[in-house]
Amino acid sequence: MVLPFTPEQFFGIFAEYNRALWPMALAWWLAAAGVLVAAWRSPAGHSRWMTWFLAALWAWNAVAYHAWFFTRINPAAWLFAGLFGVQAVMLARAAWRTRLQYFSSSGTLRFLGASLAVYALAYPLLTIGFGHRYPATPTFGVPCPTDILTVGLLLTVRGGPLSLAIVPVLWGFVGGSAALVLGVQTDYALLAAGAALAIVQVMRAAGRGI
Repeated sequence: MVLPFTPEQFFGIFAEYNRALWPMALAWWLAAAGVLVAAWRSPAGHSRWMTWFLAALWAWNAVAYHAWFFTRINPAAWLFAGLFGVQAVMLARAAWRTRLQYFSSSGTLRFLGASLAVYALAYPLLTIGFGHRYPATPTFGVPCPTDILTVGLLLTVRGGPLSLAIVPVLWGFVGGSAALVLGVQTDYALLAAGAALAIVQVMRAAGRGI
């Protein structure tokens, strides 16, 4: 894969993002942990708040990461910003009109989805553990951990709009494969998560009842 930027430029964008917005990275992580625990304990009572949170997080990625920072080194980031914005709107629409209930899938999908959600929270520390030095490293609130969290939660929903999975699956392959070229080992999980959600959604569309 030929990228329009160097690894140094790619990680330099994360350094700029983290220096400018590190309080938001911490705030997003704390908010994600809080709403995730609430949804786990009471899916019926807090799943809607989880969906609103995801909508806000995707909107943040569209504006604060893709449009503000990533466009400096990659013109395609404008397209990514648009896709993330569309996903934010679809999630907000689902929060308003649809009663998605997380952690309602069968045992295997529920376990896999919850594991991916926890992995998304651990993502920043795992990335540093693989040798990427802060601040030139992805933190919570940027696209890849956002996508992993979203994929994990969608895997735990029984039913729900299939359209919500389109952008997360696309980013699982686009963002995951590009990041792997750049040596972000934690994104092997992103590729696997995107593939898993694609397979599950095809089975659900075929009426397999999972």
